[in-house]
Amino acid sequence: MCPVSKTVKCPTCGKPVVWGPESPWRPFCSERCKLIDLGEWASEGHRIPGEETLPEEFIEQENRRKH
Repeated sequence: MCPVSKTVKCPTCGKPVVWGPESPWRPFCSERCKLIDLGEWASEGHRIPGEETLPEEFIEQENRRKH
């Protein structure tokens, strides 16, 4: 009995990608698609929704300035 290979869509281009050792860039179909996705995250093209927060040190500086 042969194991069934799971196939997913490349998040960048939509090509089918076999989920296994034969696909070294999974879930992407190629290194190119992986780097395109990384560039989107780096340029903030992709974001995780949520409330924007300020760094702790900035808040402390503002509090010292007010007092």
